[in-house]
Amino acid sequence: MVHSTMSKKNTLKEAVKFHGHLGPYLVLGLLAGQAALKKLNCKKYFGLRVKVWGADKKPKSCLIDGLQLSTGATYGKGNIEKLNGSVIKINFYCPEKKQRLDIELTNNLAKRLQAAKTHAHCEALAKKLLKEDCRNIFNLSPII
Repeated sequence: MVHSTMSKKNTLKEAVKFHGHLGPYLVLGLLAGQAALKKLNCKKYFGLRVKVWGADKKPKSCLIDGLQLSTGATYGKGNIEKLNGSVIKINFYCPEKKQRLDIELTNNLAKRLQAAKTHAHCEALAKKLLKEDCRNIFNLSPII
């Protein structure tokens, strides 16, 4: 368990260094990507395609940096795509297994994100999200 915590701390530190600051959407991208790789048992970097809806403007677009870091899918490789949408939805596709997984934010989480108005509140929420069970923050579709 200690190893897992250290891993999360190192990943978060790298993410903040890359992104420039800590925020809840960055953390959500990290968590969603990690959950998808685990559920699909898919390879990082080249074994996954990611489509993201509803994260076209800041601060929601910060989610994409978390996704890139956690999955290895990048714009340079062309295996992540940003699409317009009214709500955040992420589709993960593993071509090798021909499986996909959709992730959306829970209604409760959406309310918590809207309530975070200050930078300090956003950082505190980001740290709390790291400790939560993914089932409390995401709705995961069955693997298809």
